[in-house]
Amino acid sequence: MTIDRRQFLSVTGAALAASQLGACGRSRLPVGGVPDSGFDETSTAEQVTAGLNLKGKYAVVTGCTSGIGLETMRVLAARGAFVIGTSRSMERATEACKSVVGVTSPARLDLGNFESVVECAEHIRGMRVPIDMLICNAGYLGGDNQRQLVNAVEKHFAINHLGHFIFVNRVLDRLYIADQARIVMTSSRTAYTHAPRQGILFDDLMLSNDYGDLMAYGHSKLAIVLFSLALSKLLRGTRITTNAMHPGVIDTEIGRHFNPVMRFGMKVRAAVGGKTVEAGAATGCYLATNETLGAVSGRYFEDCNAVIIGGDNHLYDETMADQLMTVSEELTAKYLVEQKVPQAPKRREAANDG
Repeated sequence: MTIDRRQFLSVTGAALAASQLGACGRSRLPVGGVPDSGFDETSTAEQVTAGLNLKGKYAVVTGCTSGIGLETMRVLAARGAFVIGTSRSMERATEACKSVVGVTSPARLDLGNFESVVECAEHIRGMRVPIDMLICNAGYLGGDNQRQLVNAVEKHFAINHLGHFIFVNRVLDRLYIADQARIVMTSSRTAYTHAPRQGILFDDLMLSNDYGDLMAYGHSKLAIVLFSLALSKLLRGTRITTNAMHPGVIDTEIGRHFNPVMRFGMKVRAAVGGKTVEAGAATGCYLATNETLGAVSGRYFEDCNAVIIGGDNHLYDETMADQLMTVSEELTAKYLVEQKVPQAPKRREAANDG
C-alpha cells in the first residue's frame, strides 16, 4: 500500500480525532445501584474472569473466528465453559473452535440470511442444553459507502440488528432453563456518535434519503442498544438479564471491507486511542460471567462499567425501544416463534427496575 503525504496527514489526523470521538463534550456517569467493577479500559478478558470456574456452563458466541469473538470464546472455554462458536463459514468456525483450549462446538450462522439464522438456532436447540451466556458479537461494517439492502432493509440494520433479533427469539427457551442466563449485546459508541439525530429511522429503514457506512453502522448499533433495553423489560422477573456494551476501538476484521487507506487509518486509530483484542473482550466477558451482575439488566456498559452517556442520544429512549420491538417483529414475523415462558423461580428485580 502506498499513500502520499496529504493522504497520510488526512487519515492520521482523522484517526486521532476519531479515537477521542465521544470523549470530548460527553459526560459518562456511573449508574446508581450497579456495582462498580473495579476494572477499566486496560483490563483484559482473562483478568475480569480470573478465578472463575465455568464448568457446567454453556455459552454461545456469534462471530467467533477472529478478534473479540475469538478471544471471548478462548477465555470462556479456558474457564471451563462449553462454548458454541458461530461463523458464516462452517469451515472457519471449525478452525476457530479447534484453535482454543477447552470444549467447543462450531455452528454456521449467517445473520444476513434469515433462513440460516433459523437453521442455526434449531441446531443449537437440538443440543438440548441450557444457554447460560449468549454473546451476540458478530457484526458487519461496510467500507465503500454504497448502500445495500437485505430483505428490503439497509444491510447494516438487517445483519447487526434483525439477524440477532431473530436468533435471540429462536433460542430464548434455552436461556429460560438456565440457572441465571446472560445476554450480552455488542454495540458501539457509534450508537451515539454517528447514529441519525432522530434515532431509528422507522420511516426509512432502507436509508434511501441519506447514506454513509458509518451512519448506517451507528444506526444499527443504536438498534442493538434499544433492543437490549426493550428485551430487559420483557424479561423482567425472569432469571435472564440482557445488557449492551461498547467493547472499545480495536483493529479487527470488521474493517475488512475498507480500502487500504481506510484500513491504515483504523490501525492508527486503534494504536493511538484504542484497545488490544484482549482488552476489547473484557466487557463482554465481565457481563457474561460476573456474579455481582445477576440482577443488572437493560444497561449500557463501557470499560466494564454501566454508564449514562450525556448529551443528545437515544440510548435510554424506552418509547423508541418499544417501537423498535414492534417494527422488528413485523419485519421478521415469518422467522419468529411464540415464546412460552416456563414456570421457574423468579430472580430478584433488576437493579434498574423501578
